[in-house]
Amino acid sequence: MNLFMDDYRPCPPGFKLARDAHECLLLLQEYPVAVLSLDYDLGPGQLTGKDVAAVIASKQLYPPEIYLHSSSPEGRRTMYELLYAHKPEGVSVHNGPIPEERMRVIRKESEG
Repeated sequence: MNLFMDDYRPCPPGFKLARDAHECLLLLQEYPVAVLSLDYDLGPGQLTGKDVAAVIASKQLYPPEIYLHSSSPEGRRTMYELLYAHKPEGVSVHNGPIPEERMRVIRKESEG
């Protein structure tokens, strides 16, 4: 499963949508996730992508690929630094959204 956490943006093809941090963390704990894409700001009074990143790091819930699609440069930087500092060998953490070429591959894999 590929997981996209965002409270506002539409879910891209080939991904399961988590609208908040709690749902994202539940899915990460219960299902194998191949690609994770995280937003930072999840609405007023809600947990943030930093909270999700902290749990991923502390509980070692890392999927093989993590992308940070947040429009908040500070939020992206904070999540990236936290995730990168604790990542296990073989995990890729990208400080930006999923490139279009990678999205095409993910879409194709989900169709077939």
